[in-house]
Amino acid sequence: MTQITTNIKSIRDIMRKDAGVDGDAQRISQMVWMLFLKIFADKEEEWELTVEDYKSPIPERLKWDSWASDDEGLTGDALMEFINNDLFPTLKDLNIQSPQAKIIRSVFEDTYNYMKNGTLFRQVINIINKIDFNNSKDRHVFNDLYETILKGLQSAGSSGEYYTPRAVTQFMVDMVNPQLGETILDMASGTGGFLTCSIEHVRKQVNTPQERDILQKSIRGIEKKPLPHLLCTTNLMLHGFDLPAVRRDNMLTMPYSDWGKKDRVNVILMNPPFGGTEEDGTENNFPQKFRTKETADLFLALIIKLLKDGGRCAVVLPDGTLFGDGVKTRLKEELLSKCNLHTVVRLPNGVFNPYTQIKTNLLFFDKGMPTKETWYFNHPYPNGQKSYSKTRPIKASEFKLEKDWWNNRVENENAWKVSINEIILNDFNLDINHPKSNSENEQLNSGEIINSIVEGNNVVNELMMKIKASLKDG
Repeated sequence: MTQITTNIKSIRDIMRKDAGVDGDAQRISQMVWMLFLKIFADKEEEWELTVEDYKSPIPERLKWDSWASDDEGLTGDALMEFINNDLFPTLKDLNIQSPQAKIIRSVFEDTYNYMKNGTLFRQVINIINKIDFNNSKDRHVFNDLYETILKGLQSAGSSGEYYTPRAVTQFMVDMVNPQLGETILDMASGTGGFLTCSIEHVRKQVNTPQERDILQKSIRGIEKKPLPHLLCTTNLMLHGFDLPAVRRDNMLTMPYSDWGKKDRVNVILMNPPFGGTEEDGTENNFPQKFRTKETADLFLALIIKLLKDGGRCAVVLPDGTLFGDGVKTRLKEELLSKCNLHTVVRLPNGVFNPYTQIKTNLLFFDKGMPTKETWYFNHPYPNGQKSYSKTRPIKASEFKLEKDWWNNRVENENAWKVSINEIILNDFNLDINHPKSNSENEQLNSGEIINSIVEGNNVVNELMMKIKASLKDG
């Protein structure tokens, strides 16, 4: 266990003692905004040497070094008074006179201090001070740890937001192959998985300070919720970005017709929230033929709109998009007429375990040419494995099958192609199975069906017992 790993564990243990911090989400939010300020302070040390006439947007009294760096500095009630009545109100309302000020304000606008005990707060600060984010070794170790922190935050919910496994994001980025100078966008960036994978991919092409600047200006993220936005911004800073272009916003709330040529990008990589819905009326921002409350469908319409001709996309979508009718059919018709949907990778059950059992697909398409044929690839489970789980997740090495096949496409036990004529005759239903598949293998056996029914009945019985207990308590 590294020293930084030990430090993070100590921070968690201290926060568990604080009466104001309730659960993992609050604990991670609390830890990350504090880490953000430390990272920003270390960045400012660098900018003072490298940026001519650099002026900090943070008032002197609120700088990390002024109130946090002294191990025996502010503590107890005096520290909490400072945090709650000076630091937070000022940063939430910071004058946006520079890009740095804009980032700080966007991070703190909807961020909160949950800790109540100033002595425990001081203990956390003193541990954070042991990490030097200007030290490449410290930053690299913390980078790996940060991904573990992000995974720890995720939980299933009705909003359709799930952690995209690193193996999946890495495969999607590798196949789209973004290049230096191309604009790369994630419209629902979450904690920044696609963006950081893209940074690592393109950074291999960077050899000069000028090329570094080009990369820094090419990565764009949009995230509507405050905690993922904070996590994503911090994530990009950990990946060497001075001014992460991650905006707090919801792209679905802007009228579809307002997006023009200037907004178009070369590459879109994303896993839009699905199974959730937007606020009433959001769908009215879209043309009548695309109006729906399903967020994944609205994002797909926007993806097609925002790609430049020749632009490329990889997107995670549920099975429902492939076989759905109505709006979904019209969206697929739009996609196939304006883009070349060249590949659909069908992922098996459990890739997003334990967050959801919804089956998902990876769609790869290029804008500017209509689809003539679509290749499908069934991603198989590893030998001896029947599903994925939190302890046995999908691995990057498994995608070697697809990568070996990608540039030398032949039909085999996993891959097959379908002509556009067949898709049209099938009313744009893209839920197409391998023509040589063994139907028996695609169905549950009787034992699995019985187990599934028993498991469902157990859940129902448990819920009924809880309802009865709550009625008694009432």
